[in-house]
Amino acid sequence: MMPLFETVQDLDRDAATVRRRYHGVIEARDGRLSSIRLRPWPSLITRLRVWQDTRRRATEARQDVCRLYYDQLWRQPNFLVLKYVVSSSGASFATARAAAMALDAIADLKRSDAIVCEASNARISERLLDRWGWQRHLLSSSRRHYIKRLYPNSRPLTSAGHDLTIFPAIAGPQLAENPSATPAI
Repeated sequence: MMPLFETVQDLDRDAATVRRRYHGVIEARDGRLSSIRLRPWPSLITRLRVWQDTRRRATEARQDVCRLYYDQLWRQPNFLVLKYVVSSSGASFATARAAAMALDAIADLKRSDAIVCEASNARISERLLDRWGWQRHLLSSSRRHYIKRLYPNSRPLTSAGHDLTIFPAIAGPQLAENPSATPAI
């Protein structure tokens, strides 16, 4: 029988466990992945939860910690949802980047087509999201919805400043021989 809660500290060693579980919390500390706590149900984000996290943030002020809450959709298991991000006021850019890279690695393990999120914090800039491979999504909405497309047969993501390639090794033999070729959708 599978335990309700599990903690993973090595993605390579525990890849099968991460692949099997739908919900988790990625924790990065001091610029490195600390753990992934796997949960049996989705994260519920309420005003009470945000208030509690704000109070906890004050107690962790000097620590360098960032937590990303993610869910894999049951109806669409090829998508991951980045639901919630909590960081201490002492969190470094390296720690936030380590948490984001862990989410990308989990999406790779699960063979996800995309990661979606809503950037409700105005301090998260469009420029940063663009650099990390996120594109604006659902433009008809007044909210800031983003998607990070990951499927290997898509065209490489492009941004105003630079090209981004996701999963270059999986894209196929024609790309290995000619890196300038873009695969057809």
